[in-house]
Amino acid sequence: MNTTLRRLLQLAWPIRNWMLLAALLGSCTVLSGIGLLTTSAYLISAAALHPSVAALNVAIVGVRFFGIARGTFRYLERLVSHRATFRLLARLRVWFYSALEPLMPARLLEQKDGQQQELRSGDLLRRAVSDIDTLQNFYIRVLAPPLVALIIGILMWIFFGFFGVVFGLIFIAFYIISGIGVPWLAHLLGRRVSREMISTQAELESHLVDSVQGIADLVAFGQEERQARYIQTLNKKMQKLQMTSAYVSGMQGTFTNLLMNLTAWTMLLVAIPYVYRGELNGVFLAVLVLGALASFEGVMPLAASFQQLGGSLEAARRLFEVVDAKPAIKNPSQPSPTPADQALQVEHLNFRYAASEPYVLQDVNFTLPQGKCLMMVGPSGSGKSTLAHLLLRFWDYQEGKITLGGSPLQDYQQDDLYKMVSVVEQDTHLFNTTIRENLLLARKGASEEELIEASKQAQLHDFVQSLPDGYDTQVGEQGLRLSGGERQRVAIARAFLKDSPILLLDEPTVNLDAITERAVLDALKILRQQRTTIMVTHRLAEMEMADEILVLQHGQIVERGTHTSLLQNEGLYWRMWQQQRSKTIASA
Repeated sequence: MNTTLRRLLQLAWPIRNWMLLAALLGSCTVLSGIGLLTTSAYLISAAALHPSVAALNVAIVGVRFFGIARGTFRYLERLVSHRATFRLLARLRVWFYSALEPLMPARLLEQKDGQQQELRSGDLLRRAVSDIDTLQNFYIRVLAPPLVALIIGILMWIFFGFFGVVFGLIFIAFYIISGIGVPWLAHLLGRRVSREMISTQAELESHLVDSVQGIADLVAFGQEERQARYIQTLNKKMQKLQMTSAYVSGMQGTFTNLLMNLTAWTMLLVAIPYVYRGELNGVFLAVLVLGALASFEGVMPLAASFQQLGGSLEAARRLFEVVDAKPAIKNPSQPSPTPADQALQVEHLNFRYAASEPYVLQDVNFTLPQGKCLMMVGPSGSGKSTLAHLLLRFWDYQEGKITLGGSPLQDYQQDDLYKMVSVVEQDTHLFNTTIRENLLLARKGASEEELIEASKQAQLHDFVQSLPDGYDTQVGEQGLRLSGGERQRVAIARAFLKDSPILLLDEPTVNLDAITERAVLDALKILRQQRTTIMVTHRLAEMEMADEILVLQHGQIVERGTHTSLLQNEGLYWRMWQQQRSKTIASA
């Protein structure tokens, strides 16, 4: 059995009883339809002979019963199957997100043409939403219908066998061809198309998300028409695949209807001599024909189901591709140690992202006592942000040692580590909700007084009070309704609200104007008090607040000391300082 198919069946195991109940109700629905047509056929045929009304009472009651039962069973079958499937799909989304979260950011990669490529946000959205939605076709239209078709086939084979062995053989022969042959043919013809539709739609959605997120840059550089042409190309490809899928659907529908009508005509042609010979009551002639036609309701969904099987398997493969990725970071089996303090120590640290790549950090050593401030500066690409990410355990280092509070960093559970660290990054992400909700991410149970106090310390409160809706103001997608400085102050207010003993600042003032930068730095001065602080920056402003400055170049510490001592050495730090001063004077 296909591995992906087997895993999908394993995921469906918790709802097996619900699916069996859905199959039973579906069988009752089809049987009610068969009963309605056959009873009606018998009633009309018998009534043509003008018997007493008493002889038709049972048939009359049967028509009424099956008419009501068909609608009732159909409703119950839809209710049970959809409710069970949607519950399963909801659990699948949680399952997928739970598997995705530990992969961030180190293992969020996919293999394509032998190379690793980072998954785009649009593709992740496709996997988390659309691919999981696609699986409802598998659980609703692939699992239950074969069971229904099997039950109907066996029962109707027995039913027609009562009228004669030949009628049972005629029915079962055409039924098997329609229930197995046609769906298998539809699966073979539609398998490639369904898979390509899933991958093409994923690529189309990824580019649409990229286009929306980068629309300002596309317009600024005049590339909107080029991007539109590419999206149009993908759209045309998608249309061709959908058209091909429609052709396959039409073909399988035609074959199923053909076999259904051939069954009815064969039953009729074989039954007529039986009636002439008196071996079959003529009243049952219409019962055989209409019963055969009604029985094919059990197999008609199969062809469409198996045509979509390829797409369901492709969607599942894309989900398992992410779920099966091994996290780069593994939590220790033991609980986190209790740190003696919040001091950090790094000894002979070496790190590279892959064994085939050069080292990003080489022989890095420093000690940061509790409550002190360490700044890391250097040219772009010198390894500053990488070192900050290692301290957060986004990746694990290969060589060397990092200790926090006297215990190795790798002994800490990630959740426990994050509780001890507040982070202010250069690209603050704000969710498309209110300022209040974005602040409460730091501490969900914070009171209104605590929230306002944190905002005041971050120099955010006065700005928020000037807004019509105050803290209930919507910030827009990615916080675009706020300026860069306002977004950074929201991030700083979060850090105040979280009140963690360790503070990590990664380029917190990048791309800010001088006035906004000054306001943000003033807030950071307050924030870093009594906290063990690491600040990564290439903007040499307010460097005097650092107890020690590390100057990195090509992954190595080339200078260290205080602001004053580094200027006196006239090394790389001095040259960076002079270059920044020259730019400031020139811009003034």
